[in-house]
Amino acid sequence: MRLPQQAPTLPDVLRSLGDERLQVILAAGIGPSVGGRYLHWDDIRHRTPPLDLSVREWWAAIRFARSVSARHLPLVSASGQPFTYTLPDEALELLHWIDQYGAGAILTTEAIDEPALKRRYLVSTLIEEAISSSQLEGAATTRKVAKDMLRSGRSPRDKSERMIANNYLAMQALADFRDQPMTPEIVSGLQRRLTEGTLHDPDAAGRIQRPGEERVRVVASDGTVVHVPPPADQLAERLVSMCAFANGETGDGFIHPVVRAIVLHLWLGFDHPFEDGNGRTARALFYWSMLRSRYWIVEFLSISRVILRAPAQYSRAFQHTERDGFDATYFVLHQLRVIKQAIEDVQSYLREKMAELRRASRLLRDTDLNHRQIALLSHAMRHPDAEYSFQSHQTSHRVAFQTARTDLLDLEQRGYLERIRRGKRFFFLPVSDLDRQIAGPKVLLVSSGETAPPSRRLDDDAVRPGEG
Repeated sequence: MRLPQQAPTLPDVLRSLGDERLQVILAAGIGPSVGGRYLHWDDIRHRTPPLDLSVREWWAAIRFARSVSARHLPLVSASGQPFTYTLPDEALELLHWIDQYGAGAILTTEAIDEPALKRRYLVSTLIEEAISSSQLEGAATTRKVAKDMLRSGRSPRDKSERMIANNYLAMQALADFRDQPMTPEIVSGLQRRLTEGTLHDPDAAGRIQRPGEERVRVVASDGTVVHVPPPADQLAERLVSMCAFANGETGDGFIHPVVRAIVLHLWLGFDHPFEDGNGRTARALFYWSMLRSRYWIVEFLSISRVILRAPAQYSRAFQHTERDGFDATYFVLHQLRVIKQAIEDVQSYLREKMAELRRASRLLRDTDLNHRQIALLSHAMRHPDAEYSFQSHQTSHRVAFQTARTDLLDLEQRGYLERIRRGKRFFFLPVSDLDRQIAGPKVLLVSSGETAPPSRRLDDDAVRPGEG
């Protein structure tokens, strides 16, 4: 793995310039971005600089423009150098978009207003995040096997399945303390949930590394060391500082809530205080912070699923930050793009889901089903956890028992309902993909007359929000 080249610091470049060249640089009017992109030195050094500047002079001009608007964070390097961040135009635009679609009511539709459908979406999102977040950390199992395990409730059979099951339970637990102040004990408890039964040393679950222990390093698949975290004797104090930042007790003036959540993710990832599970814990802290700030849409998002599509970019965002004077802007921008993509995935799915529901409803009116069966299926599509019996159907429609029995058995035979037995009574439940069963093969619609582009559709093998 090739690491990004260490960026020259602004003082080092300026010391190598004479007063005349310095004046040229300051008069050049160069901003913090290049063509709207916040580029690292590793990219800049391969480009042709403007005017008559050398590459190092161009970088000095860019770095100077960034330093003017940079804000310090309470997160510091092992040597005490503060992390900084700026909010270039791209970041401001992304934050505005996320505020609109992540905290407002713009995305509200009947698909997530209906409590039963909402419960199904939440469960599916938890499953998706548990699988993707664990796969980012090396869990090796297929999505189908993992989904079947979580939905059936069977016990994990190996370390990879245990990682996924732990992640699922930990994400569920976030709701229990979303309104509580973050503490080192909560962080440690979260990591314990995530790693229980998966560590070589079981006593390491929920415990930060101790002074004298061999420090965990972040190593790429080819053995390249990509990050050396702070020494163990700093960890306890750094964890206290991180929690104070998480609770809004420290920071340079107002920090946008989404930026705060992203910096928490970066902070835990940089400190790497635990033997294992640091990445999963960091992403869980991001979710906690977003939920605490009332970004309700995050309940339906899987950022790990987006990250998993391009894990190298995720790693590179960490590396760019560390190898350019601890400028967190690189990581902030990367995560803002990830959040936007995750929200767009949900929006695309909801458009598809509502199109399916409308199509299924129209098709029901044109079937040979009787009005009682149509009414039941229409109800079932909006209440996927509903149960029906011969007696309930008889009572609802005031028909003979045999008529009710014939209706439900016919729906079962057509593949719309599945039958279970409790004691001596039969109950009928909607199949998990009822709307698709009714609508049959089709092209999913994004809006009237438009087909969903392949890049926006969820993978067939992925867990889709709302799938049973």
